[in-house]
Amino acid sequence: MPDLTGLSFSAPEEMHTFSALLFDMDGTIIDSTSAIEKYWHGIGAEIGVDPVTILETSHGRRSIDTLAILCPKLANWDYICRAEGAVPKEHGGDAVEIPGARALLDALNASSVPWAIVTSGTRPLVQGWIDVLSLSQPKHLITAEQVERGKPDPAAYLLGAKRLGMSPSAKSEVLVLEDAPSGIRSGKAAGFHVVALATSHSVAQLQEAGADWIVRDMRSVELAGWDAQTGQARIRFRDALLVR
Repeated sequence: MPDLTGLSFSAPEEMHTFSALLFDMDGTIIDSTSAIEKYWHGIGAEIGVDPVTILETSHGRRSIDTLAILCPKLANWDYICRAEGAVPKEHGGDAVEIPGARALLDALNASSVPWAIVTSGTRPLVQGWIDVLSLSQPKHLITAEQVERGKPDPAAYLLGAKRLGMSPSAKSEVLVLEDAPSGIRSGKAAGFHVVALATSHSVAQLQEAGADWIVRDMRSVELAGWDAQTGQARIRFRDALLVR
């Protein structure tokens, strides 16, 4: 967890309208740090690379992009989907939800607000966590295998917005929720607004990546209302650091 000592998360409450929400997974909806560390320790032992070195740069990136540098022969989807799919099964007890995430996702589903998960993880990994933690199921999962280039490239978030039926001209109506600088840059490169959670990186890193708002966790993001006729959700931000 980043050191937030001395920082004041006390910006005035804000209300904004969006037509679609796109969520990262790890660090945004769940914290599976311990499980992912075990995953990379296992791979590090297999390929002879210090896992500490891997973990310094792996968060927010696809495994295939990390392995393409460290061990190209393992940089294939068959291996990665199998390895990542085993993580929730073997280390399910090591993951917890980010405070406030479950309540927000449940509220979105209850009101039929369009939302999707856009992640650097594979489908077996993400669906495994959803099942193990009994989280709300989105209609769309945009996972690592579905895009040619991972975050910080905007492809994944652009695909997520497209799957939710968003017009390319409606970029201001899309909200991305992220915790990693690479994901923030991806969302901003796509032209979307981004709220960053200070759950895994320093506030300075989140600011440098271009976040529009920074909050401690998902308890600061609430669904205040949904207008089915206009297709707009009212999203309330509480206790944020406003950095725009």
